[in-house]
Amino acid sequence: MACAGACPCGMHSSGRKPAPLAYGDCCGRYTGAGAPPAPDAQALMRSRYSAFVRGDVAHLNATWHASTRPAGLDLDGGQRWLGLEVRMHRCVDADHAEVEFVARSRDATGRAHRLHELSRFVREDGRWYYVDGDLR
Repeated sequence: MACAGACPCGMHSSGRKPAPLAYGDCCGRYTGAGAPPAPDAQALMRSRYSAFVRGDVAHLNATWHASTRPAGLDLDGGQRWLGLEVRMHRCVDADHAEVEFVARSRDATGRAHRLHELSRFVREDGRWYYVDGDLR
C-alpha cells in the first residue's frame, strides 16, 4: 500500500500552523511486515482506524487479540470513512488501556453512521492489541 497522502486518522503536526501528518509519518509506521509496534493504545487504535479506511485486513487481524479476533473479517467496500475523533485515552495499568472514540462513515446508499466506542487494549510481549469495546 502506498504511504502518500494525509493519514486517515487525522493527526496533525504541532506548531503554529498544524498540518495533517502523512500516512507514512503517522499510522503507516506501525503497519506491514517488520513494522515496530505502536507505542501505546491510542496509536494502535488510530492505526486500526486507518486500516479500516485503507482496507488493510492484515493489520486489523495482526493487532486484534487472539482471544477475541473473529475467524474472518470482511470489510464493507461501500463504506466511506469520514473522520475520527479520539475523546479519551486512559492507562488502566502498565499493560491495559482504554480509548474512547467516535468514527463517522457513510454507507453505499449515502446513509450516515456514527460509531462511538470505548475500546479495551492489552499489551503482551511489548505489543498492544485491541481486545473489545462497548458501544456508547
